[in-house]
This record gives sequence, C-alpha cells and structure tokens, in this order.
Amino acid sequence: MFAVGATTGATAAGLSAAERGSSNTASAAPAVASVAAGYAHTCAVGTDGTLWCWGTNGAGQLGDGSTTNRTLPVRVGDATTWASVGAGTSYACAIRTDGTLWCWGANNGSQLGDGTTTNRSTPTRVGDATTWASVSAGNRHTCGIRTDRTLWCWGLNRNGQLGTGSALANATTPVRVDTATNWASVTTGYAHTCGTRTDGTLWCWGDSSNGQLGIGTLSYRTSPAQVGTATTWSGVAAGYAFTCAVRTDRTLWCFGENGYGQLGITGPHQTAPVRVGDNSTWTRVNAGEDSSCAARADGSLWCWGNNTTGQLGDGTTTHRYAPTRVGNATTWTNGSVVGYHNCAVRTDGGLWCWGNNTAGQLGDGTTTQRSTPAQVTLPG
Repeated sequence: MFAVGATTGATAAGLSAAERGSSNTASAAPAVASVAAGYAHTCAVGTDGTLWCWGTNGAGQLGDGSTTNRTLPVRVGDATTWASVGAGTSYACAIRTDGTLWCWGANNGSQLGDGTTTNRSTPTRVGDATTWASVSAGNRHTCGIRTDRTLWCWGLNRNGQLGTGSALANATTPVRVDTATNWASVTTGYAHTCGTRTDGTLWCWGDSSNGQLGIGTLSYRTSPAQVGTATTWSGVAAGYAFTCAVRTDRTLWCFGENGYGQLGITGPHQTAPVRVGDNSTWTRVNAGEDSSCAARADGSLWCWGNNTTGQLGDGTTTHRYAPTRVGNATTWTNGSVVGYHNCAVRTDGGLWCWGNNTAGQLGDGTTTQRSTPAQVTLPG
C-alpha cells in the first residue's frame, strides 16, 4: 500500500522446505511481475500482462464487477496490457502499457480520480492522459508520476497530503504538485506523502503528528518540504504514520511513529531520519500499517514492527524492534508489499504471502492466518 532497505535480526525457524526456498521446490504459479496489498485485499500483475485480485471486496476493490469476497485470485477483465498495480486501503489503481491509468474500489474521498465519489467495481479510467509512469495508492488519496517527471495527486486532502499548498479542498481529479519536473518516485501513507527527485533529494508533506515527514517538527505541511539536505536518497516508503528510505550507499533510515518498532529501532517517535543499524546492503524498503519489510543485496528479506497477525513472517506473532529475517531464502526481489498481510515476489516470479487472512487476502483458498510465507498460485 504504502516502499526501500534494515539491520540484523533472528532467522525464522520452523519453515517448510518450500518456504525456505529449497532448490528442490519448483514454482507452480505463473510468473508475477508486480504485487500490491491493501488493508485486506491483494492484486498482482502477471508477466503476461493479466491482472488478478483477491480478498475483501465490499467496495468493489477486486475489480471483478462484484462485491463478493474471494479467497483465490480472480482475474480483472480480459486485458493483457497491465504493467503495474498499487493498492490502497479499500481500492486499487493500475497502469497499462499504453500509459493509461485505471482505478476501482472505494471512492469516498475521491481517491479514484474520476471526478466523482462513486465506488467502482471495475477499472475506471482516470482522465485521458497516456503518460502515466507510476502510481501509489494510500488510505484515501492517490499520487502518480507521468513520463515528463511531473507529479499529480488527488483524493482526500484534510492534512495537506495532496501537496497543493492548501488543506481546504479534496481533489476529485488529478492536480499537479508544484512545478518540479524531476520527480523520480512517490509514496502515499495514511495522511502523508513523500517522494524522491532525480537529484537525490527527499521531500514529504501532509500529516506530521508523529514526525512522519522527517523535517524535525510535528507541524503538517501542505506543500513538499525537503527532508534534510542529503542528495543521496534513492527510494522512499510511506507507512501509516511513519516513513523509511534508502540512500545510494544502501543505508536504511526511518522516521515517524514507533509504537511497534516499525522504525527498526527502540525508543519513541522520531521527527528526523534515524539510521537503522549499520548494514549497508539494503536495496529497497516497503512500509505498511505499522510494520516494514526490506530486501538486501544478497536476496534475503527482513521485516520488523507490528506482528499481531504474523505479518513479519518469522513464525511468531511477536513484535520486532529490529529487522528480523524471513526464512533462509536468498531469492527475494525488490517486489514486496506490507500491511497486516505481506506479499513478496521471488526471482523465479513466484508470489508468496503471509499474515492476516480473515478475508482471504493471502489467496490460498482459506481464511487461515499464516505467520510464514505460503505460495500463491495464479490461475493459468
């Protein structure tokens, strides 16, 4: 939902051979190109350009034309041109290879960007632009970057999370954020937004009640504010009320709320970036409700923070204040997503999910919670 690199932790015990990434276990699932996790639903794009969703569906967030929950992946339409997908709390947005952007699900904050507040149970096109490059779906606001490196946001704006210079009005269609033309990435949290620029600077705006903007204060901002003076930021991930980011030297930094250890350290909230451990091999981090997961250059995956539903994947439900390794596999890619349930992609294109499963969001045909990764099979 809400993405970059952490330190040492305990290795998960009690995993099956498949969960440990045994070389004797072949993936039965079609290859997955990207995955996104909402509050209780999941969507994935296959390497064949098909789109699949599963889990809770009360607002139509699965995009299959119904409001029926699904415990197994269901295909969204018949298009084979989907390129990437992002999932918000109760909605999703995805980009096609032709550069068009489509959203569906809950729309009570105008987060679908179609000019209305009407829920949609099938993908609805956002405007007529054909230059969308990336999209991030948050709680009730959405942001995207176009191929000209301009940044656009829409939806709820109560805390200034749209970055338009005001917190007075929601936006029912995309509104441009400042005049910069060098945005490299964007990530949306519950009520704040962060992004990196091609010059390596990091910017955040919106709610800062827990220091999640990283600017040293608890004051919210209605337009982008630079985080420190560093010009070496390579990626950023916004969680519920915290943020984590990776630098080009592959060090990991987090700031904001820390009640469950989601910053990867012990102690209170932090209003400025704090380094997580001394490891310098982090490649990407992803942040969710109150937990984080990150991949290292050796292909290992590490998670920390809230573990109430087993979302850290270490075989327990114990909260972790430092990165804890997920099994022994060294084939995890940068494609992971974090929430009360987590999913990640391996180098063979296999998709694995774990954590909360009350609505079938793990895609295994059950509603059984899992504290270690289980493979998800997309229908052929």
